[in-house]
Amino acid sequence: YCQATGLGGTAVAGHSSEQIESMVPVKDRVIKVTFNADVHASLHWNFRPQQTEIYLVPGETALAFYKAKNSTDKPVIGISTYNVIPYEAGQYFNKIQCFCFEEQRLNPHEEVDMPVFFFIDPEFAEDPRMASVENIMLSYTFFEAKEGHKLPLPGYN
Repeated sequence: YCQATGLGGTAVAGHSSEQIESMVPVKDRVIKVTFNADVHASLHWNFRPQQTEIYLVPGETALAFYKAKNSTDKPVIGISTYNVIPYEAGQYFNKIQCFCFEEQRLNPHEEVDMPVFFFIDPEFAEDPRMASVENIMLSYTFFEAKEGHKLPLPGYN
């Protein structure tokens, strides 16, 4: 539900290639997207964005990378959640490809790059609630994936 509606700062998922190819960038509205990375205390990974920020306009695609490293001597499976701040911008933040909500298995001391391919919907520029929004933060938190363990949903108990 959150991915379909952008509720709770969750980015919207699922887009046709025709929609992406036919987008018209809003050239006069530059947005700074910053990246954040957190790791739950039980997961002994190093996890960080490879860039601190990207500038783009609504209707333009962008590619960002995160890096994760298992700092233990055993294989570990992690899974991530994410949110978008400000929360109201989540409905316009569209991820085409992402590592979130998929289990990531890292062998001992293995390091991997994790891409995020995204765009901000051109309708962002038409929404009066977004008129003062110049910065958007994409934030991920990795948790250790354990059998039977459910991920916490942002904003819900």
